[in-house]
Amino acid sequence: MLDQLGHFAVRTLRARYRDQRAELRALRHHIRSGDVVCDIGANKGSYLYWLARWCGDGRLVVFEPQPSLAGRLSELCATLRLRNVVVEPKAVYSTDGELELFVPNGHQPGASLLCPTGDFSRVRVPTVKLDNYFDEQIRISALKIDVEGAEFGVLKGAERILRQHRPLIVVECEDRHQSPDSDYRVFSYLRSLGYRGSFINGNQVLPIESFDVSVHQRQDGEWFWKQAGYCNNFIFEPAAQSITVTQGK
Repeated sequence: MLDQLGHFAVRTLRARYRDQRAELRALRHHIRSGDVVCDIGANKGSYLYWLARWCGDGRLVVFEPQPSLAGRLSELCATLRLRNVVVEPKAVYSTDGELELFVPNGHQPGASLLCPTGDFSRVRVPTVKLDNYFDEQIRISALKIDVEGAEFGVLKGAERILRQHRPLIVVECEDRHQSPDSDYRVFSYLRSLGYRGSFINGNQVLPIESFDVSVHQRQDGEWFWKQAGYCNNFIFEPAAQSITVTQGK
């Protein structure tokens, strides 16, 4: 457990102060103590500690469908006494039920409900629709979504929440998944619900109107999604709210 805590601490600090600075800055600005927030596709929990801390007296609901990772997150939360965190070993999608999760061998973060290419394992996992998981009176403040191509399914299953509660959305979205749930389908859907988007380029938050998949998600070379200038994280807020375009701290 000490090794797990050490790795978790390093991952948490890297996210806040290096790798996801802009994403976490947007969430920090939005979340208030008492809020209900969702971490959808938590994986190893890079966002978990910060979201739990900022929720305060509220609740963080963490969804992670890989059983081993969900179990590890539950153990970490118990050890750290993060009593406002609920870990659900489930995938979020547009329906309640059960689906196959495809886990690339040797690369757990790439697990997806969409069948990938290459070598992978399959595991049956329960799925939940957010609109059914939460009662109508529960206000959801923010959604962090990292589901490797299944973003549209997650958002369709939360349409009531999006219309009723207008949560902030921080979502990873990539053309490389080659699925019907491509970047522009997600963008168009959220725009139809009255959301305005921006994308993260390094530590800058820029208007989504300047996003160009051929430029910002170029698929050149091996591990192209780890190259400088590759942009896959987006922020969506209700159009009535302003999006600050800044480098920030």
